[in-house]
Amino acid sequence: MPFIAILIGLLLPRLVISILWLFSDWFNGVFEHWAVLLLGFFFLPYTTLWYSAVTNWYGGTWGFWQVAIMVLAIVADLSSHMKNKLRG
Repeated sequence: MPFIAILIGLLLPRLVISILWLFSDWFNGVFEHWAVLLLGFFFLPYTTLWYSAVTNWYGGTWGFWQVAIMVLAIVADLSSHMKNKLRG
C-alpha cells in the first residue's frame, strides 16, 4: 500500500497532500504554521511532500540522500513552473 501512495504522490502530489492533511496527522509538527503548508501545496508540492517525509521517516535528519532527493524535488517543482511560463 505505501508503494501505491508513493506512485500516486509522484503523479498527483497535491492530491496526496490533501489526503494526508485530511485523514492523518502526517503534517502535525512538520511546519510551524499552516500557511507554509498552503504555500507548499500551491507552489512546491514535491518539495513539501519530501520535507514532510524526511521529518516523519528520518526524524528530521538530513543526510546525503535526503538532500539529493530534496534537490530533485526542487528541480521538479521549478521545472513545472518554467514549463508553464514557456507555454505562455
